[in-house]
Amino acid sequence: MRAGSLLAKGLSQSEVARRVGAHRQSVSKWAAELQAKGRAGLKKAGRAGRKPRLSVEQINQIERGLKRGPQALGYETSLWTANRVAHLIEQECRVSYHPGHVWKILRRLGWSCQRPAGQALEARGKGVPVAPREVSKPSLHSASSKRP
Repeated sequence: MRAGSLLAKGLSQSEVARRVGAHRQSVSKWAAELQAKGRAGLKKAGRAGRKPRLSVEQINQIERGLKRGPQALGYETSLWTANRVAHLIEQECRVSYHPGHVWKILRRLGWSCQRPAGQALEARGKGVPVAPREVSKPSLHSASSKRP
């Protein structure tokens, strides 16, 4: 660990915090661990939080399914929705995700939300007639019409 090396060289905790981009309080804890247990005390604690529900292979499988398109799952349109992606994940991986959380997986894969360009129903035909705009002409005041 870089912070351990810097502390061993005798740098101050504040300087180590600046160099490694950590809080001074964290560096203080690391310094105490280093002094009490040596380098072994600074081993990484491991992953914080819940373990992922999908493996790397399952994530790759989902991406392949996304590239095939929603029609491969029997949908009529080529638009992926959160519900459709959740359905894909359940079909491919047998893991249930709430549609509100599938965006995290999509973002991890580099996919982004896209909205189809909307078009007025009337504009889908030949065109919508546009009413001519009334243009008001500026009123002119002559010099002789000055108010007293």
